[in-house]
Amino acid sequence: MDYFLTSYDYELPAELIAQTPAVPRDSSRLLVVESLNEPQHSIFKDLPQWLKAGDLLVVNNTKVLPARIYGQKSTGGLVEILLLEEKQHNCWVVLAKRGRRLPIGTQIVFKPIQMGAIPLVDGVAIATLPAVVVGQDEATGGRLLQFTLPPGISLLSVLDGFGEMPLPPYITSKQSQPEQYQTIYAESLGAVAAPTAGLHFTPELLAKLQEHGVKIATVTLHVGVGTFRPVEVEDITTHKMHGEWIEVSAETVEQIQATKSSGGRVIGVGTTVARSLESAAQAGEIRAFAGKTQLFIYPGYQWRVVDGLITNFHLPRSSLMMMVSSLIGRERLLSLYREAIAHRYRFYSFGDAMLILPSG
Repeated sequence: MDYFLTSYDYELPAELIAQTPAVPRDSSRLLVVESLNEPQHSIFKDLPQWLKAGDLLVVNNTKVLPARIYGQKSTGGLVEILLLEEKQHNCWVVLAKRGRRLPIGTQIVFKPIQMGAIPLVDGVAIATLPAVVVGQDEATGGRLLQFTLPPGISLLSVLDGFGEMPLPPYITSKQSQPEQYQTIYAESLGAVAAPTAGLHFTPELLAKLQEHGVKIATVTLHVGVGTFRPVEVEDITTHKMHGEWIEVSAETVEQIQATKSSGGRVIGVGTTVARSLESAAQAGEIRAFAGKTQLFIYPGYQWRVVDGLITNFHLPRSSLMMMVSSLIGRERLLSLYREAIAHRYRFYSFGDAMLILPSG
């Protein structure tokens, strides 16, 4: 059953899909799972009481791009684009609504979100972004879009004026602010979706954790299309993950090794952190690593680094549900989801969280 896609279904009332984040961030609810004990209901700001001095909390410092941009084709049609990844200078892999209508050679002009806020780079006003479709990307099914900018100017340097935060499609409310879809420690620009388990942290909570003796380490995983692409094969063992760029530094590896040597626990903040750390340990032990990972973690996986996990409640049939199932078991996870639904927890990106702690 663990390898059947339909085994990861559950029924969620639509009103439990969180449309706005909790304010303050750490006022969200926290379902605490320890071994086979009954789950306990808590608040995220009380996280320090569930962790121990000597534990290591690992966070993902990726920063979300304002990756959704709007343009007009030379033929007059409007286009909505999601930037995914820069392949070459100012040439990006993109997804487009009605992408089949963007054959190679299609010319598009993008304009600033607010016409009164034209970006200036080194004194040069960038009033429009001309682009042309130059190819297809087999891995994502997207298009390659070449932007034309003055010499020495990158798309990233002007994107704030042209793009908006790419909130997931199930968030239909426009009430949230762009900064609410960034973690407080976001610094490495490159993601197209937020590592949402980290959205619950406040500066005060991080300080309280450190005062409690919990150490903090960072990794980078630029969340890509693989995060929001559903698993579509009934035998999940045949699913192929899209590559995402990660970096696990030598300093973080040293912190992890020191934590384990002293009997502390490594707690990943989110599935992106878990994927990063486990990818860096595929040789048997964790090593510094920078590059693409296609690691798919599902039941039967032998965990090498992560002892515990903070995670939100995920979409049915998602690779993220399969990863969490590999840590605590599929039936146990579905039972916890039923518990969360019964207690009216909020789900998905702006929703509540779950803390999974190791036994003992």
